[in-house]
Amino acid sequence: MEGLIWCSANHAPLSPISFLKRSAKVHRDRTSPVYGPVEYTWGETHARCVRLASALAQLGISRGDVVATLAPNVPAMYELHFAVPM
Repeated sequence: MEGLIWCSANHAPLSPISFLKRSAKVHRDRTSPVYGPVEYTWGETHARCVRLASALAQLGISRGDVVATLAPNVPAMYELHFAVPM
């Protein structure tokens, strides 16, 4: 937008992780992506991703390890997208 000066009120550079954290903070009770009858809020999605990241760490997976998955576009795949780099 021409002439707009970026500041914290109108611009926040986001990585996938910061996007998830911000969505959980700002839109905690709003619906995150839906899959058929399965619906989670951004707060629930964030909590699920944190739990999954913790489970991966307990399995010994750490920064720099390669994690691969083959899954359809379902909530578990979406959650892995965020949880693996956490």
